[in-house]
Amino acid sequence: MTNLLIKKTFEECKKQKRPALISYTVLGDPNLNQSIKILNSISANIDLLELGIPFNCPIGDGPAIQDSSYRSLSNGFKNKDLFKSVKKFKNKNKEKPVILMLYYQTVFQYGENKFIKDCKKNLVSGLIIVDLPWPLNKKFSEKCKKNSICFVQLVSPTTKKDRLKEIVKHSHELVYIISMLSTTGGRLKVSSKDILKRYNYVKSIDKSKYYIIGFGITENNISSLKSAQGLVCGSNLCRNITDSIKKNLNPAKNLYKLTLKLKNKIK
Repeated sequence: MTNLLIKKTFEECKKQKRPALISYTVLGDPNLNQSIKILNSISANIDLLELGIPFNCPIGDGPAIQDSSYRSLSNGFKNKDLFKSVKKFKNKNKEKPVILMLYYQTVFQYGENKFIKDCKKNLVSGLIIVDLPWPLNKKFSEKCKKNSICFVQLVSPTTKKDRLKEIVKHSHELVYIISMLSTTGGRLKVSSKDILKRYNYVKSIDKSKYYIIGFGITENNISSLKSAQGLVCGSNLCRNITDSIKKNLNPAKNLYKLTLKLKNKIK
């Protein structure tokens, strides 16, 4: 089953002739209360929110997100706080889709069936599990689909054509295209033209689905990628939180300003 809130969000952005602006922040950074304030603040400018679940061995993340995860864990974030926090945000923002981005160990420790049940109960729209690739994610992905939770498949610049076609074929309504070979937050080493060429090829495999680009997107390059259906900005936001803390400024206010700036660049 399709997650209707994700579909509604992308169709609304299509009507406005712009990509969906997707944020990534780490839940519990810099602490639980502040992270909810940040989400409530940026939701005015963001179409879909990715919430990173802090993990002590984040193999896919660069320094900015690692710093966010470290702060969250150091300030007491536990897995039991995950759904309490999501519920608190969704109570005020029912029309904003939330996608959880995490590592499989968190799901494994929680229990797959219980995790999916609690996702559905707390109105989580989708999941990205960075270390559970196709086809290892097939059974879990099917469980998600039965509960109207979008399991987001990842494709990288080195994904071979035959494998790429299989991933897209078995994906739900959303496919995440990684822009370059790097951990998150690396400087964009590929031209926007080349990224969009790859994006358009992936999209041509099945135009009924939605495709988003992530990794290395900042206010400096986002406008050059605005022909995509969705753009993820994560490390840029996490760095802003770090800078706000260092300067003793309000991260919720600063991230509101940054996300507004990003939104204006893709209109």
